[in-house]
Amino acid sequence: MKRLGIAILLFAAALSAAPRITFIKEFPGSVPAYVGITVERTGEAVYTEAPKDDYPIKFKLQPAEADEIFTLAGKLENFKRPLESGLKVANMGMKTFRFEDGAARSETKFNYSLDEDAKTILDWFEKISESEQHFIRLERTVKYDKLGVNQALLLFQISFDRKRIVAAEQYLPLLDRVAKNDTYLNMARERAAGLADIIRAGQQPKQAKSE
Repeated sequence: MKRLGIAILLFAAALSAAPRITFIKEFPGSVPAYVGITVERTGEAVYTEAPKDDYPIKFKLQPAEADEIFTLAGKLENFKRPLESGLKVANMGMKTFRFEDGAARSETKFNYSLDEDAKTILDWFEKISESEQHFIRLERTVKYDKLGVNQALLLFQISFDRKRIVAAEQYLPLLDRVAKNDTYLNMARERAAGLADIIRAGQQPKQAKSE
């Protein structure tokens, strides 16, 4: 009887769970060779670079970003239909899209798709991946390579200028750390402070200049 009660509670929890989209890209030989991104309807998200990543990155998308992703998923019938083009093209990495809403689950896999909505949602997840790779690079240099911080910031800013950065607020603690610590190069501190101000203002930065 006790087991039945636990099973009922677990089933009820599954039914009440918020919708979730998972994206996986597996591309042996590329860097990284594996990317996994999970986005909740609330905007809560997790980025990993291994099926069992000991150091997942947790962040939160803006409401408009999450809305766009879930709207696109809806246009794709929440991945209930095939997206593979069937064309003979080069291997671009196997992509998996999965939609979960309570007990309901659907997914599709493809190498290349001609569907415009599929291309758009794929670009969203590529931007998330690009954003988190910048975050990993900046976090590493901030901790272990102070002379490399300005270059990491420059690369981040270039992607930001190209509107390739998602959930930019996650960078603020790192940017503030650099801007307020005189052990970093002055150019890095100034760049970090400027980027932090722009992110807080919700604007796009001016075109980045190499140093």
